[in-house]
Amino acid sequence: MLCEICKKNVATTHIRSVINGVAKESHLCAECAAKQGVDTFTDNGLSGMLSSMFGDVMSLGSPSGGARCKCCGSTFSDIAETGKAGCPECYKTFYEEFLPYIKRVHGSVKHVGKIPGRSAEATAKEKGSNTLSDLKAELAKLVSEEKFEQAAQVRDKIREMEAQG
Repeated sequence: MLCEICKKNVATTHIRSVINGVAKESHLCAECAAKQGVDTFTDNGLSGMLSSMFGDVMSLGSPSGGARCKCCGSTFSDIAETGKAGCPECYKTFYEEFLPYIKRVHGSVKHVGKIPGRSAEATAKEKGSNTLSDLKAELAKLVSEEKFEQAAQVRDKIREMEAQG
């Protein structure tokens, strides 16, 4: 795709803007983008995004002062500039500094995962399932434990279920 302005060079900068609900796309070469005052991103990818997120740290200062990671020697300023932690120990050393950024990205600082799908059998047991095989197993257990009153109630449930079909 050629630049929309000079129509000579390949467009390397693609700008999409939405103004009053109307989307507009512009495709410019690096030279025309620079003339238009559009900054091109030189550091793409995750590290660039993280670096831009931590960028405001430099102006705020770090609660840990000029602390360095005892494992790799990185400062929080180093992490803010590169967008990369030096080692796993950095997360412990700069825990307080990381919290606002983790919350901004993930919406929370505590992991809340999904509960894996449960089997029908496990769900039924939690609800106190009354399937015929479960009741027969429960009856055998109660008889072996000599809990005859409870066993009689379970026996009656089994008879009702067998009569129903």
